[in-house]
Amino acid sequence: MTSIDTPTAVLGEQPARWGLQAVLVDMDGTLVDTEHFWWQAEASLFAELGHPLDESHRAHVVGGPMTRVIDYLLGVTGLELSPAELTVRINQRFVDLLDGGAPLMPGAGRLLELLGEHGIPAALVSASHRRIIDLVLKNLGAHPFAFSVAGDEVARTKPHPDPYLAAVARFGAEPGRCVVIEDAPLGVQAGLAAGCPVIAVPSVAPVEPGPGRTVLTSLTELDLDLLHSVVAARV
Repeated sequence: MTSIDTPTAVLGEQPARWGLQAVLVDMDGTLVDTEHFWWQAEASLFAELGHPLDESHRAHVVGGPMTRVIDYLLGVTGLELSPAELTVRINQRFVDLLDGGAPLMPGAGRLLELLGEHGIPAALVSASHRRIIDLVLKNLGAHPFAFSVAGDEVARTKPHPDPYLAAVARFGAEPGRCVVIEDAPLGVQAGLAAGCPVIAVPSVAPVEPGPGRTVLTSLTELDLDLLHSVVAARV
């Protein structure tokens, strides 16, 4: 496990006819089932502070970044708490919930095996902060990720393309030959803005079909042929 600050990762030997250079995987709601932890952290904290949230707010906070989530929650509740303090309190509650580990999303285990078995360069790219990514990876154990990119390590996180562009640059790759796997609309937006083909597996919020994206109902539908085909359609 390495962070964004380590030297550039080396691309594996990928057959030229396939064109695939790397796979960039989102974390929350895509690789691990943590979105309900985030919602539990936010909802329980606001309930204690006298501002209960209902399910209608949930789709507005999925996928980060934290600054947008905080602005939204403060705006709809009128809670008199600084954004900085609220961020710390939500993150700490989330870490407490996550410390026992988070289950993989359906099909995520097979995806990790697929990437490892075929030597496909992979990176974990998340809007979550470094301490949270490291905790997830520690509990995950063995994984095929050459490095990870955290939301607090780039100037602008999702929905901006910066995290995915940083990962592409680390690999010395081309955006159009790096497949982004996402679950949230903002993450899909980030991948498309970076110029990457996107495979979307919606978790909480729906993702509409559109150019440059392939929408699945589960990671169990993802295989090697699909990874290659979405790149071939772009190059």
